[in-house]
Amino acid sequence: MSTVKVVERVDPREIRRRLGMNQQQFWSKIGVTQSGGSRYESGRNMPKPVRELLRLVHVEQIDIQRIKREDFEVAEYLKAEDPDQFKALRKAAKNKLKKAAAKSSADGQLAP
Repeated sequence: MSTVKVVERVDPREIRRRLGMNQQQFWSKIGVTQSGGSRYESGRNMPKPVRELLRLVHVEQIDIQRIKREDFEVAEYLKAEDPDQFKALRKAAKNKLKKAAAKSSADGQLAP
């Protein structure tokens, strides 16, 4: 049985434009120079680590400057030792984010 490698296509220019950011703002958040980012937006192959950072920061909206190794260690420990509690906490966090987004959206619609 052969293994098929799936190549995920990412359009950084489209993501950046949707976020309303210039190249300097967008690329500096993941440690890439503006000129390097421009080359990726023009079609140059993007290394997987850069692509993953782009996904985490600009698609998943994760502030990577606030993440610490111990956060991952705690999450992995909880996932292994008490998976039900881990799932419950993950679900609660998602619900909280959804409620905050809905409130923010509703507040924006009510503004003059």
